Amino acid sequence: MSTPPSSAETAVPAGAPHGPDRAKVRAAVRGGTLAYFVDQFDIYLPIVVLAPATAYFQAANLSASTTALLASLVFASTLIGRPLGAVIFGHFADTVGRKRTTLVAVGGFGVTTLLTACMPGHEQIGMWSVGLLIGLRFVDGIFLGGEYTTAVPLAMEWSPKHKRGLYASVITSTSPAAYAVIAALTLLMLELLPATGLHSAYVQWGWRVPFVVGGLLAVVLFRYYLKQVHEPPVQLTGETHKLPLVRLLVKYPRALGQVFVLMTGTWLATNMEAAVTPAQLKAHLMLSSKEVTLTMLVINASAALSYPLFGLLSQRIGRRPFYIGYGLAVVVLGSGAYTLLMTSHGGFGAALGFGVVIGVFTVGTFGPIAAYLTERFPASIRSTGYGVGYSLALIAPAFYQFYLQQFDGVLPAHLAPAVLLVVAGALISLGGFLGPETKDVDMADDRTIPALS
Repeated sequence: MSTPPSSAETAVPAGAPHGPDRAKVRAAVRGGTLAYFVDQFDIYLPIVVLAPATAYFQAANLSASTTALLASLVFASTLIGRPLGAVIFGHFADTVGRKRTTLVAVGGFGVTTLLTACMPGHEQIGMWSVGLLIGLRFVDGIFLGGEYTTAVPLAMEWSPKHKRGLYASVITSTSPAAYAVIAALTLLMLELLPATGLHSAYVQWGWRVPFVVGGLLAVVLFRYYLKQVHEPPVQLTGETHKLPLVRLLVKYPRALGQVFVLMTGTWLATNMEAAVTPAQLKAHLMLSSKEVTLTMLVINASAALSYPLFGLLSQRIGRRPFYIGYGLAVVVLGSGAYTLLMTSHGGFGAALGFGVVIGVFTVGTFGPIAAYLTERFPASIRSTGYGVGYSLALIAPAFYQFYLQQFDGVLPAHLAPAVLLVVAGALISLGGFLGPETKDVDMADDRTIPALS
């Protein structure tokens, strides 16, 4: 049992808008924002940066379907590693400390990203090249899963209640912003180093530059947490458990199940937007690599701008009504915009126009997600609950390519993703409906946390 805080410790509430903790609040929120940006920058690297350099890792005689499958496995391996990282690092964050655990996770994915930048290709080691790439991305996913499992709860625990929705949305808006930055960097690299074949400059070494940038960002993040960020407020109450994962599974299975439903829909919609849409823009609408990259930049910049609005909306109307309504918007507007784009044959201009709607109404669930998931679990298991709930749902959506293949002969390949967007939206609404309202909980008092037993 943790020791009750003294009166001196409780004199100033954690994250109060006035008082000696204001600098710590700002440092924690800035740290969480930077951490989420670096995490998302790293996870989207293979989707955008490696797309024009596929020939470097794979044999030239592979079929289009095999090439697409291997590309999806590179992305999926990172996603599959994240739940394992959430369990491992969530345990230490809840038992040892948020800050120290964050430093280990950041150092791990920084090293792994730099190792990826040094990889040999198919010409040097054959199919071991793509196998090694998948393996490194899996290890990278473990550390990435640990990084946001520790950094985001730390930021939310320092945040004042009335600003959690806004601060959460600022943190998560760095996800589409990171995608947009990667797209812009890739556009610049392709302009300077055209990917014209296996031995072109971009395919041989240009793709490495963004990975080096990702490694350097990890160094910056590590130094910031080491120097600026503090452990959460000492007045967090409740028991400390040696096995927080066991505690989560035994005492809060319904809360975890509800979050799992919500996040499964969230990740399924994300994969349709981030991984499938660029492939269909190129394969069906016949856009060039530069046009695809620019379209995805617009899609994700639109999403980034919408996140703070969604965070504020959830703060005003409540998290539960927001997620119920947003899931319905994904079903109607997100899926509808994607379908209209793929059937319009309008080219690059139509892609940019519909892309704005797709960006806003497919991945906006992430706006207040950092606040909602941390509000769902008590402090003693908060990192574990947040990390496992956020990451475990990654696994099923990670195999989106297999689900899409089930529509072969039933729907054209370019329309099948719209069906999965409908499923994603329905799951988001259901997840929101099954959960309680959380926006007014006191993060420092476990008695106010509406985690269902």
